[in-house]
Amino acid sequence: MRVNDACRFTGIGRSKLYLLIASGEIEIITLGASTLVVTDSLRRFIIKKRRRAS
Repeated sequence: MRVNDACRFTGIGRSKLYLLIASGEIEIITLGASTLVVTDSLRRFIIKKRRRAS
């Protein structure tokens, strides 16, 4: 999914999302000029955070 969609999906701001990408916590691929967030990577990140919160 595109970065803006990932931000809406998670409620994370663009800057924070790019920090998570830079740290390797969220995986991306690039297609031409488009940066796409790997959906499975985003889901794993959310599940990991939910487990830590409970």
